[in-house]
Amino acid sequence: MKLSQLRILVAVAEHENFTEAALHLEISQSAVSHAIAALEDHLGVVLFLRGRHGAHLTPIGAEIVKHAREIVHRADQISRAAELARGLQGGQVRIASFRSVATHLLPSVIADFHQRFPAIAVSLTEHDDYPQVEQALREGRADIGFTLIPVHDSDIAAWEILRDEFVALLPPSFHPKGESLSWQDLVTQPLIMPPKSDLMMQQLHNHMEVQGYLLQIAYEVGTDATIVSLVAQGLGATILPRLAAEPIPAAVQIYSLPVPLWRAIGVAVLAEALHPPAVYAFLDILKKRKAA
Repeated sequence: MKLSQLRILVAVAEHENFTEAALHLEISQSAVSHAIAALEDHLGVVLFLRGRHGAHLTPIGAEIVKHAREIVHRADQISRAAELARGLQGGQVRIASFRSVATHLLPSVIADFHQRFPAIAVSLTEHDDYPQVEQALREGRADIGFTLIPVHDSDIAAWEILRDEFVALLPPSFHPKGESLSWQDLVTQPLIMPPKSDLMMQQLHNHMEVQGYLLQIAYEVGTDATIVSLVAQGLGATILPRLAAEPIPAAVQIYSLPVPLWRAIGVAVLAEALHPPAVYAFLDILKKRKAA
């Protein structure tokens, strides 16, 4: 008894016709007839009643085809598992991200991935902002991207993996007027901020407008690390996502905003793309970390 014979048995049972089964399997009708005859001879029973109206299972044929379907299904599962294993024995995962995620989240994830799949290479490209990440996905230059949620593009599928709080960083000499930080405390400080054109900070500016305050920026600085260093030197205060601000010097004071604000960071892929097994393996590690 051969697996190919069982596949033919299942096909004939489903189509109730030798010719249609042959067309479905893309083999000749004579090959179908020969396989069924050989299987009946091997089992010593008649599987089908043949006639002008097609081929219909006998009672014992109906019983046997149930087992044949299960065997074919199990065989397909074995083949898929082997294909997946072959796909994880090499290849590459291309990741696009903005700096704070690339610096603080991805190194440990990539290390975990490399430990489990050492033969798969990982390439990481850093971008200045999330629209560039999404563009890299659209253009096929990246398999996986890290962006802000929600994504307003039906071509991209994304889901949240973490929330990153916007925090106020105050110089060592700062003392709040009350028990907690107020908006008035913040707006009276010289603020050291990323440029107004920085798309990553647009959420904060919108939040401040809703609260009835405008950020009075004393210094515009292009890099987060430099901003934090200036705050540590007592030159002013800033508001940054915590991941972007880290590592934060011990002398710098950290406060939640009077009305807290978070940015949702997500992992994204092209919605309709056919991804290699390595990409799904990397996404699986991310999902397990989020669930932990």
